[in-house]
Amino acid sequence: MMAKTLVELADSLVADFDVVDLLTLLATRCVEVLDVGAAGIMLLSPEGDLRVMASSSEAMRVLELFELQSQEGPCLDCYRTGQPVHQKLTEGDGGWPRFAAEALRAGFGSVHALPLRLRGTIIGALNLFHVDSAEMRPADVEAAQALADVATIAILSHRAGRESQLLNEQLTYALNSRIVIEQAKGMVAERLGLDMEHAFTTLRTYARNNNLRLADVAEHVIAGTLQASTLDHGRG
Repeated sequence: MMAKTLVELADSLVADFDVVDLLTLLATRCVEVLDVGAAGIMLLSPEGDLRVMASSSEAMRVLELFELQSQEGPCLDCYRTGQPVHQKLTEGDGGWPRFAAEALRAGFGSVHALPLRLRGTIIGALNLFHVDSAEMRPADVEAAQALADVATIAILSHRAGRESQLLNEQLTYALNSRIVIEQAKGMVAERLGLDMEHAFTTLRTYARNNNLRLADVAEHVIAGTLQASTLDHGRG
């Protein structure tokens, strides 16, 4: 079953895979493969706070939301330290009094939290809850961490790909804009009898005075919807 789960996770890593789908699969398979009653995953958002991204049940989702609202619990400690957390849940727990009471009411007796971590980068944590107070078997802890590692690598690779794509799009836009500006600069220089440096200054001054992007002004000049004489009037 563990091997099948790893294959399923790998199969989900297509070019446009959905992170929520991946993490939901991970939470579901943790309950099926490991000796745990429920599983949930919190992930670091672009804004810098943890968010509940996937849960094996609605009760688990509510408990994790409570953890975030109360700002105490295993997932938060695991994320902050980057280290696995194991805790038996008891009434009046010194570390997480409100969270422990809520988890006990939900029917859980202990919890393991494992970091979603790749080298020095921590992007979240995996919560594994048990209906009794027993510790997880070492083999199950290793298996859970392996699943968390696969998900972490997938998410970081996905983010890197998106950032790379965004950078390429920005670079392409910048290069295309530069070509358009050079073309418009030549047209302005010819029509107003200016050298290229002053033609560029004329375009830039008009753009600034009218709160427009320089590339947009250049496109209007090339299209003929903005006359060089208008630029010259603005420059004057």
